[in-house]
Amino acid sequence: MKIYHNIYISIIVLFFSLTVFLCTLYNFGLSKVSNDDTLKKVVIEPGSIDSIAVTLYNNNMIRSKLAFNIYVRLNNKTNLMAATYELSENMGTKKIVDIMNKGENSTSEVSITFKEGLNMRHIAKLIEENTNNTEEDVYSLLKDEDYLDTIINKYWFLSNDIKNTNIYYSLEGYLYPNTYSFSSKDATVEEIFEKMLDETDTRLSKYKTLLEINTLSVHQILTLASIVELEGVTLEERKEIAGVFYNRLNNNMNLGSDVTTYYGANIDMGERDLLKSELTECNSYNTRCSTFKTLPVSPICNPSIDAIEAVLEPSDNDYYYFVADKNKKIYFSKTQEEHNAIINKLQEENLWYEY
Repeated sequence: MKIYHNIYISIIVLFFSLTVFLCTLYNFGLSKVSNDDTLKKVVIEPGSIDSIAVTLYNNNMIRSKLAFNIYVRLNNKTNLMAATYELSENMGTKKIVDIMNKGENSTSEVSITFKEGLNMRHIAKLIEENTNNTEEDVYSLLKDEDYLDTIINKYWFLSNDIKNTNIYYSLEGYLYPNTYSFSSKDATVEEIFEKMLDETDTRLSKYKTLLEINTLSVHQILTLASIVELEGVTLEERKEIAGVFYNRLNNNMNLGSDVTTYYGANIDMGERDLLKSELTECNSYNTRCSTFKTLPVSPICNPSIDAIEAVLEPSDNDYYYFVADKNKKIYFSKTQEEHNAIINKLQEENLWYEY
């Protein structure tokens, strides 16, 4: 019996020691990371407790993701608010959770992500969704002659080309796609555009020499880049496509680009099929029009730097046609006959994408 008694005592001691160890480890995990009281902005996106723990851990605000998870659930503080917080390493998990649970110490800063290839209609929607501006505020500014004159004088890459009355949206193609942060939802459209144009300035300045020696103007380069952006995916594809478009322009051929046709009809690709009248309409954008043998009057989206680079340094090829299948694989050809043969083959293999 004495042996069992000793075993029993040993188990109790072991259990007690393990409990003390785990509690110590848990409390250590909840303690402050350091004595640094410097406030740092930490953006907490909507998501799970796990994802919030990862964000805080990656920003060095908590010692342990596991301890954070346990504390939040044990204390029923799972209603953590998504926001931009000002936190420091010396706060510790308990204080940070308390702040996030009450939404305290958060800033009113907003971030907006404008993806590559978006046109102005989508940009206006994003601005309305994330700020106190309306879509109409965006469109009104784009038509403001005084504003346009001001920014033309401020930015070297802007010219009177953007004031062409046939253009749908004056700054289409000039607002560089990126994620931008603003102090609050009260940021004006002018402030938003200024940040985007400043970024465009930074990006284009690296290619200023190539832009100056190109036979096309900056406006024309951005216009062609916007088409290339939507027609290709990789830099290599886009360089080949740019080469095709240059070949067609140099030989008095229309570009024949579907993406310009959709833009001219104010329809997004995939939204619906175009009407026959829309396909053949010769407006300022539809390069499928047989008599339209120049570039559209303006860009049709805001292109990435890859698309711009592709237009500045296109592949030297002798292709005049290209087509993509359902898997977005692109096929290039030199003649109309080769092009038609590729389309027929894709149709037979059920790889032809019907618009």
